[in-house]
Amino acid sequence: MYTIPIYVCTSFCTFVKQNLIVFKRNPFGHYLFIKLWLIRLLGFFTRRRFNRFNNLQIRGSQIIRDLPDTNVLFISNHQTYFADVTAMFHVFFASLAGRDDNLNYLSYVWKPKLNVYYIAAKETMKAGFLPRILAYTGSISIERTWREKGKSINRQVKMSDISNIGKALNDGWVITFPQGTTRPFAPVRKGTLHIIKTYNPIVVPIQIDGFRRSFDKKGIFIKKTGVKQTMHIKPPMKFDLEKPTDELILQISDAIGQVPKK
Repeated sequence: MYTIPIYVCTSFCTFVKQNLIVFKRNPFGHYLFIKLWLIRLLGFFTRRRFNRFNNLQIRGSQIIRDLPDTNVLFISNHQTYFADVTAMFHVFFASLAGRDDNLNYLSYVWKPKLNVYYIAAKETMKAGFLPRILAYTGSISIERTWREKGKSINRQVKMSDISNIGKALNDGWVITFPQGTTRPFAPVRKGTLHIIKTYNPIVVPIQIDGFRRSFDKKGIFIKKTGVKQTMHIKPPMKFDLEKPTDELILQISDAIGQVPKK
């Protein structure tokens, strides 16, 4: 009678244990194995957009390694639909892999942090095949309350959208763009402040530049090469939530570099 060697059984059990991610889902029902490979593939194809065709200069990425695994909210100004988030994913994963302010050696995408999410308009994430694929990498799709299909609207906030943001914060990190538009110096929406007051996350501001000159509005096509792109990750913010809303909104606007200089 043939018996399987113990070392074969041990190796097989180790393999299964290491690959149980195949069966795991995040709180939104997405398979982590699919998300892992999408991030790996997209990371491979997009890195040169920031580290070759253009030059992304990073400051403060060491801050990323000091953050807890969950309940972190990144707030940033917004210049393109997808390139901004893609660059942040690269910088986050590179930092967690031990790189300081650089995207050297693409191996950092092999073991990315899979509980990173970003808030995006539902209509944007449903506008075509590629956005739907990108949505699987971590989109929390919400319905805008002030604009839809290029027209101004006035719609009530969906509590399910707020709940989903809380679910994502409870599971990991969330990136949001408080202005809700790529238009520079647009006012910060009060929804971000509502998230901060409701879930009390660690708030890390990020200020970016150069993406608008590098890419088209969607951030998919390269518009110009040789552009200096910048990403400054700043220390976590401290809020006195007893202050008036206008003061807190101004504090957020200043942290992401969206207060016009006089």
